[in-house]
Amino acid sequence: MANHNHQQLHSKLSAAGLLITLGIIYGDIGTSPLYVMKAIIGDSVISKELILGGLSCIFWTLTLQTTLKYVILTLSADNHGEGGIFALYALVKRTKIQWLIVPAIIGGSALLADGIITPPISVASAVEGLRIFKPDIPTVPIVISILFILFTIQQFGTKLVGKFFAPMMLVWFSMLGILGVIQMVTNLEVFNALNPYYAYNLLTSDVSEQGFFILGAVFLCTTGAEALYSDMGHCGRKNIRISWIFVKSALILNYFGQGAYLISHEGLTLKQLGSSNPNPFYLIMADWFQPVGIVIATLAAVIASQALISGSFTLINEAMRLNFWPKVKINFPTDVKGQLYIPSINWLLFLGCVGIVLHFEESSNMEHAYGLAIVLCMIMTTILLNYYLIMKRVKWYFIAPIILVYLTIELSFLSANIVKFMDGGYVTLFIAIVLIAIMTTWYLAKKISKNYTKIVKIENYKKVLAELSVDLSIPKYATHLVYMTNSTRVDEIEEKVMYSILQKRPKRADLYWFIHVNILNEPYKKEYKVSEIIKDDIYRVDFYLGFREPTKINLMFKEVIKDMVKNGEVDITSRYESLNKNNIIGDFKFVLSEKFLSNDSDLTFFEKIVMNTYFMMKKLSLSEEKGFGLDSSSVKVEQFPLVLHPPEIINMKRLDKNCN
Repeated sequence: MANHNHQQLHSKLSAAGLLITLGIIYGDIGTSPLYVMKAIIGDSVISKELILGGLSCIFWTLTLQTTLKYVILTLSADNHGEGGIFALYALVKRTKIQWLIVPAIIGGSALLADGIITPPISVASAVEGLRIFKPDIPTVPIVISILFILFTIQQFGTKLVGKFFAPMMLVWFSMLGILGVIQMVTNLEVFNALNPYYAYNLLTSDVSEQGFFILGAVFLCTTGAEALYSDMGHCGRKNIRISWIFVKSALILNYFGQGAYLISHEGLTLKQLGSSNPNPFYLIMADWFQPVGIVIATLAAVIASQALISGSFTLINEAMRLNFWPKVKINFPTDVKGQLYIPSINWLLFLGCVGIVLHFEESSNMEHAYGLAIVLCMIMTTILLNYYLIMKRVKWYFIAPIILVYLTIELSFLSANIVKFMDGGYVTLFIAIVLIAIMTTWYLAKKISKNYTKIVKIENYKKVLAELSVDLSIPKYATHLVYMTNSTRVDEIEEKVMYSILQKRPKRADLYWFIHVNILNEPYKKEYKVSEIIKDDIYRVDFYLGFREPTKINLMFKEVIKDMVKNGEVDITSRYESLNKNNIIGDFKFVLSEKFLSNDSDLTFFEKIVMNTYFMMKKLSLSEEKGFGLDSSSVKVEQFPLVLHPPEIINMKRLDKNCN
């Protein structure tokens, strides 16, 4: 029911929904006019061909890449209202094609890496507007201070701040459009840029010093398209599609306005136009409006950063559920669905952002590092989208041209961005590679561990468990003994669980509970099923949780028990005579098993690297009891050796006792 309501909420089109969409979705792509035209021109002399070619490239990139691919096509690939590369992977995973995990991990890592450079470039571009009034003002401390405040307020949630975001972004986009129109009325020639010939001419001739590689700067206008898809779950497809008409119009008007201003200053360079702050975005403002424009731009940049930080939290949460990321602490600062805060990721992102600011100092230097990682993410989304369309049984003659066109566009952008590698692109690429290594190692180690986990039939242990629970010669361990199990079948359990109950100090309990958590391919669902294995003795509870739902086993298990007691399915009163007489509830004890790599394992070189790295990361990650949301006072953690490739039978010769 909750899932149905969630879908309804996200399929609704409303004025409030459209306004909220402006505040949440378009931060990244909406602040691109701050730096795109500046990056396209660089140190080149302003010419009509360069400006019209640049504008034409921007217009057709926003039309083909953002509008057609993302707003129209990719937004259709939603997972129960949720978007993003991991939500798309969760959909195509049903095809059982194993290697699709590769584009999912590369794309997710690239998007996270991009999240480290978006806040610095947006905030720095806005703050540098202060140089109009004070050319020698040190912007680095101001940028770091704004970022520190931004990352500090994350722990309180964005519910209150969010109410401010939407009107602020409405003001921002309105300002973009108005500033553009004021300049365009003086030079309508910029509308020639709608002709794709100018884009072709720019890329194939020597109009620009950069030639074809100017696409690396053009690409900056669409970097927020992937984040737009990732945040679909917050606002819904319809609200994004309708609001995009307004957003795209405002962006195009502003770019064309900058172009009109620049054409009227043909033959000059940006430095000659405004030596203190050679940014076309600020140059098109009237002198009296510049202070207001700088404040609005800075606020918009902060909002853009906020959207990307929230998106990073969501991405890590999904990665954890899909077994791509170590368990980390997640807080839920407000009651808003899907809003979460991950302290470790928040401060790692902050340190990364500070490192970027200190390393590059200027937004113009950051432009060189920006875009290389995100274009990789876009290519990976295209690959997964191809399999989504196949899964939806779309005819191949529709799929083939669509996928070929977008792979051609994105590979062209990748080729143009490759030249940024030595100028700073290596930073985001290095971060992406580290993230890919973490996700791959965690996933492979989990898979290896699962392959070497011995599973046994509960049927073979029913008799001994029933007898154990009434064996008074063994001290009672707990009234209710609860084990977490990874076994997906109701009639099976890990051998180590039985070893723990029967051999690792026999554990007598009145009732034994086995709990299994199934993470579903859809985002929001909370269901459970109870299986009675032995009446009043052994029960199994299966939880079915969406990949965006918090795993709070302690609270959920209490609800299950309460429901079962209400239905008369189980008696949880203590079996101790004195306590039973007074209707005292019996104690619950959770037993968790923690694996360690056995010295008896005979590992290949690759397995040794994967498993040793995995166990090192496991030490830094959240403990099992905290990961499951259990009360640590009622949890016992037992260590079990994980033996991989156990050695063959060792042939030993027994010496006779009379031998010397």
